[in-house]
Amino acid sequence: MEESVHNPMNEPRYSGIPTFMRTPLATNLDSLDIALVGVPYDGAVEARSGARQGPRQIRDMSSMMRAIHHVTRTNPYKLCRIADVGDVHFTQIFDVVASHADITSFYEKLHKSGIVPLSAGGDHSITLPIMRAIAADYPVGLVHIDAHTDCCDEEMNSKYSHGTPFRRAVEEGLLVPKRTIQIGIRGAQNSDECWEFGPKHGIRTVYIEEFNKLGVEKVITEARRVVGEGPTYVSFDIGSIDPSYAPGTGTPEIGGLTTMEAQGLIRGLRGLNLVGADVVEVSPPFDSSGNTALIAATIMYEILCILAEKINSDSK
Repeated sequence: MEESVHNPMNEPRYSGIPTFMRTPLATNLDSLDIALVGVPYDGAVEARSGARQGPRQIRDMSSMMRAIHHVTRTNPYKLCRIADVGDVHFTQIFDVVASHADITSFYEKLHKSGIVPLSAGGDHSITLPIMRAIAADYPVGLVHIDAHTDCCDEEMNSKYSHGTPFRRAVEEGLLVPKRTIQIGIRGAQNSDECWEFGPKHGIRTVYIEEFNKLGVEKVITEARRVVGEGPTYVSFDIGSIDPSYAPGTGTPEIGGLTTMEAQGLIRGLRGLNLVGADVVEVSPPFDSSGNTALIAATIMYEILCILAEKINSDSK
């Protein structure tokens, strides 16, 4: 009698070692198309820390994900070879620059192997060192969904905080500002320099008021126009979601996206030339229910589906 093939999706959700989406835990990078990565780092947060615990809880809540998307009928696991490759390891956790270097080193190995990364943070500063790896050969466009532009010059006298990554990415030639769109921006600031940087350099900023006026479909159309056909990264800050849905984040801003709007935005990016993505700023200490991490896991699954479709299409 033939032995049945083990399928983690058929196991009880509480069993086994937690991995993203119950995928295999990879011990090497052979034969992978998409790597699911944890980046447990929040050393660049100036206020409410806790995002270092994000990847662990997102892994746990991602056991609620199933295989086949109910709208598109996409099964990413049949389209691509997908695995959890574990967490970035840090050698100097109290040193922001050194920690960012550890992140870049980890992603350079993925990039050199031709593997597309889908990451769970961690604070938003992690996107900069990830982009240093995947945009080393050519700058990328960006769909950035967030409450904040993260284009400040400094925070607390540091140029490498979770409020500065996209200014640094532009300065370092990693990001094409005219192929960058930021969606859902809102909340008061103590200075307008974070808002002024984007328009000055050609970044398209969609404040939440414009988002509400246009609606999801028109914003998707605008996003696709901005990023075009070039290589594009997606960065999703859980703070883009209204805190009534997702309170577990370090810098909550009321008046944000609904979960359904967020899902619609991601689904609207199908077919773009995507080279990687992240979901960041989940801070479990501020949401004992785990719902914020569940939302993050679901957004990761939505992104996983469109990444797998793109990679599968390229391979034909």
